[in-house]
Amino acid sequence: MFLSVFDVFKIGIGPSSSHTVGPMVAAARFLDELHDRNFNIPGSGKLARLGASLHGSLAFTGKGHATDRAVLLGLCGYTPDTLDPDRIEEIEAEVREKKTVDVDGIGTLDFDPEKDIVFDYGPALEGHPNGLIMKAFDEAGNLYQTRTFYSIGGGFVVTAEELAAQENETLSLHDEKAALAYPYPFGTAKEMLEMGLSSGKSIAEMKRANERKVHGAELEAKLDRIIDAMNSSIDRGLTQEGILPGGLKVKRRAKGIHEQLQAERGLNTSAPHVANDWMSVYAMAVNEENAAGGRVVTSPTNGAAGVVPAVMRYYLNHCMGASSTKLRDFLLVSAAIGGLIKHNASISGAEVGCQGEVGSAAAMAAAGLCAVLGGTNEQIENAAEIALEHHLGMTCDPAAGLVQVPCIERNALGAIKAVSAASLSLRGDGTHFMPLDNCIQVMLETGRDMNLKYKETSTGGIAVNLPEC
Repeated sequence: MFLSVFDVFKIGIGPSSSHTVGPMVAAARFLDELHDRNFNIPGSGKLARLGASLHGSLAFTGKGHATDRAVLLGLCGYTPDTLDPDRIEEIEAEVREKKTVDVDGIGTLDFDPEKDIVFDYGPALEGHPNGLIMKAFDEAGNLYQTRTFYSIGGGFVVTAEELAAQENETLSLHDEKAALAYPYPFGTAKEMLEMGLSSGKSIAEMKRANERKVHGAELEAKLDRIIDAMNSSIDRGLTQEGILPGGLKVKRRAKGIHEQLQAERGLNTSAPHVANDWMSVYAMAVNEENAAGGRVVTSPTNGAAGVVPAVMRYYLNHCMGASSTKLRDFLLVSAAIGGLIKHNASISGAEVGCQGEVGSAAAMAAAGLCAVLGGTNEQIENAAEIALEHHLGMTCDPAAGLVQVPCIERNALGAIKAVSAASLSLRGDGTHFMPLDNCIQVMLETGRDMNLKYKETSTGGIAVNLPEC
C-alpha cells in the first residue's frame, strides 16, 4: 500500500496518536456519517443522543491518554490538525457542564461524557487492540446508528469493514494497482533498492516522484509545513516549565537542560558526549509538549514524536555543511522507511510494543540522516536496519497510561541510537548481514509473541513497578 509522507507525518495534538488523535478522527468521521443520513426515523423520532464505548488498550490506558476527551472533541466537530490546543480545556469544560454538543447541520444533541463514554475493560474487539464503538440514539433511546472503528497507530483510523477489506485484498492485485499509480511502487526494502539500482535514482528521488503523483506542485510547500511544525514543537518545548498533567508529578526538564547547554557553549569544558545531551533535549522538548497535550507531528506516532525532529535539528545545528534545503529529503526518506514498517508490520504500541513506535522512529530518523549526509541507498537501508534491530523487544508500559514515564526519555535515547546507526552505516559500504525486510518481520513476530501486559495496557513492566509515594 502506498503511504504518503503526509500519512506518516501528521500534524496533531498530544498525548497519543492512537489513543488521542485516532479516536478524535473516528468521532469526527462518525459525525460525517450522521450528516449523510436522513435524521427523521419513521416511527421513532429524531436523532437525540451520542455515545461511545472504548475497548482494549483504549479502555486500559484511555484515561491517561485523554481518549475520552478526544472523543468529546471529535463529537464537537474538531480535528487534530486544526484544533487550537490552548482551547481544549475551555471546550471540554463547556460540554461537561451543558452535557450537550452542537453539531453543524444536525443541531444540539445530548452527550454526557461521564455516562455516554464507557470504558469497557473486558476482552478487546477482534480486529485490533485499539477499538471504539460510536453510537447514536433517537429520542426514544433506540439505537439509530453505530460504527466500529479501530485506531491502528500513528493516527490511522479504519472501520471494521475497511479493516476486513484490507485483510482480504490480495497482494497481486495490490501490487498491480500500485504499479499503475506510482512510478516507483516499492513495497519492501528489497524492491526499493532494486528500483534505485535500475533507475539510478536515490530513495529521496523515488519517493518524491511518487508523492508528486498525488500532491503535484504543492509537495514542497506541504513538506515545509511539516518541518515548521516539528521545529515549533521543539522551540515551544524548550521554553516551557512546570509539572506535566496526569498525576505523576513529572517535571518538565527540557528548558533547564537547554539553558545549561547554552551556558556551556564556547567554554571548552564539555566532554565530547555532550552532543548526546543536545539530541536528548530536542527530543524531550517535543515529548514534553506531547505529554502536555500540545501540538506535535506524529513521527510515526505521538509517543515517538520526538525522535525524527530531534535528529533533524541535530543535523541542522550540529553537523558541518548542513543545509535546511535538505530537510525535505530527510522527511521523504524517513517516510519511505516508515511506510515500509507500517505496511509490513506495525507502528502501534498496542499491537507490537514500543519497538513499533520509538524503534520505527529511530529507523526512520537514521535513514533520513544518512541520506542528507550523503549516504547511498544501500547505506540508508543499513542505517534503518541497525536502528530498528537494536530496539527489538522493547515493551510499551507507560506508567499510569501517561506518555511520560518512560516515554519522554525513551525518545531521547531513540534519537541517540538513530544518529549512531547512521554514523555506523556511513563507515561501511551498505553491505550487512540482516536485511531491513527481515528485521521488520522479526519486529512483527516479536510483537505478536509479546505478552499483552507489555503492549500499552499499563498492566505490566514499568507501569506496575513504581515507587510508593
